[in-house]
Amino acid sequence: MAKSKKAKPYIIMGIVAFAVILFLSTGPLYIVDEGNQVVVTRLGRIVSTHTDAGLYVKIPFLDQVTTYPSKILSLDGDPARIPTKENQYIIVDTTSRWRITDPALFYQSIRTIESAYIKLGDIIDSSTRTVISNNRLAEIVRSSNIINDRQNTTEELSGIEEEDSAEIEALINGNIDLESVTKGRSLLCGEMLRQAQKAVAEGEFGVELLDIVPRQVKYSDELTESVYNRMIKERNQVAQAYRSLGEGKKAEWQGKLQKEKATIQSEAYKKAEEIKGAADAQATAIYAEAYSKDPDFFAFWKSLESYKSTMGNFDTTYSTNLDYFKYLYGSDGKR
Repeated sequence: MAKSKKAKPYIIMGIVAFAVILFLSTGPLYIVDEGNQVVVTRLGRIVSTHTDAGLYVKIPFLDQVTTYPSKILSLDGDPARIPTKENQYIIVDTTSRWRITDPALFYQSIRTIESAYIKLGDIIDSSTRTVISNNRLAEIVRSSNIINDRQNTTEELSGIEEEDSAEIEALINGNIDLESVTKGRSLLCGEMLRQAQKAVAEGEFGVELLDIVPRQVKYSDELTESVYNRMIKERNQVAQAYRSLGEGKKAEWQGKLQKEKATIQSEAYKKAEEIKGAADAQATAIYAEAYSKDPDFFAFWKSLESYKSTMGNFDTTYSTNLDYFKYLYGSDGKR
């Protein structure tokens, strides 16, 4: 009996120590770290929320603290095959940013971050499909009409003369007809975001959707070949524009060459005729002067020159009874 009385204080002290340790282990105090926010529930009912970092008190065993991040979170969607307004399928992979703005409402409606990813993923996928299905392919893959203005071609033509550059641009613009963009990808992203934000607000999830951005837009397999063929066609048209300009320049320079050649030949012929005329005049003057000094010798010499140039052309001479042959006989020129 005495031993029992002595052991009783130790038992009580052990129970108290265990209770203190259990109390301290469950903790009447908890810390909210920077970048986090908490929801405190008591028997399943929300009693408080804390969005500021600091040290807070709870009732052990009764209060349950659920921690959520207060920073901006990202959500990467899965690639989805979506038809455009022209019923051309493209592969769209989106990424978005969101954050928890009302932890109490988030706890009541969604409860976990994993569930939020699933819920937001469905909303974003729905808004993305709706917007893309109602717009043309050009609106989705392009943000402006800069390609229609041929800015890249203008840079290619920077080393070409201004009039030639303008001619090539005119040829290219006349051959290639690209669709004009009225909205563009940036505005379509805004439409996706507004539709998704409306669904999130109506669902009262306690979250804010910040943006939706197509991380990647790819052509589907059946569309890729037609797009490549169109790109090849456009580049061939650009190449043909260069060829057309080259052929035109070739014809232009050949025309100039022929004109210059004709001009040079005409000037050369004129000069040659002038020289020949002057030479003939000088020869005539010399002949006239020589003839005037000794007319008989001049006649004799000219006759000999004539014989030399003509007699070899005759196979047979049937009569020499002509005055033409007077210098062929005798020293006096007679028979």
